[in-house]
Order: sequence, then C-alpha cells, then structure tokens
Amino acid sequence: QVQLVESGGGLAQAGGSLRLSCIVSGLTFKGAAMGWFRQAPGKEREFVASINWNGGSTVYADSVKGRFTISRDNAKDTQYLQMNNLKPEDTAVYYCAARTGEGYYNIATQSADFGAWGQGTQVTVSS
Repeated sequence: QVQLVESGGGLAQAGGSLRLSCIVSGLTFKGAAMGWFRQAPGKEREFVASINWNGGSTVYADSVKGRFTISRDNAKDTQYLQMNNLKPEDTAVYYCAARTGEGYYNIATQSADFGAWGQGTQVTVSS
C-alpha cells in the first residue's frame, strides 16, 4: 500500500519560512520523481515544484521560483519543500505527490502525471 505523509505545515507570518516534509512508503522512492502541489480555498489545485529521481533536475512554478526549494533524501524516503519569504498568497493545502506511471523517474508539472498523493498539510501565511 502506497502512503505519502506530509508534515511541517502551520502558521507563518509574511516573510517567514516553513519546511514541509513528505515520507513515502510502499513504492521504490529512489526511482520515482516527486512533486508538490497546492490548493487554495475556491481555487484549483496547482503545481508548485517537482524533482527527478536523483535530485539532479528540478522545476518550479513561476510564483514560487527563487523562494521555494524542493529536495529529497533517498536514504530516508523523504522529500522536502523549503519555503522562504512566504506571502499571504501562499496560503493553501500543500500536497505531496509521487510519479508512478510511464516516465516515472522524470520531473512533471501536471497533476495527471502523478499517481500517488498525500492527504495534504495546511500552510497559512498571515500578513
């Protein structure tokens, strides 16, 4: 059974930082590209960042580029999202996702390319 469990969400002030973690079990983590998505109230889920199987390639949404950093530790089956200089518009539920289908080791930006999802963790940024 594949499980993705996020942690690290919470309340931060604008300009502050948070670090999200996602522990994965039930799949070969070191072979799978990973991603982070978010969904704000009343909005569609949107792509945030993705990292390939060995961490050598990353891609970010323009809205977070230069502020967020995605990383992974294959020895710990864990991926991270370091979020700096947070803005109120970053407020959302953040979801960890793993690629499981064709090309699963490569980065992707579409939610349909990710076959396994966590339950989400709330991030709230106050102004």
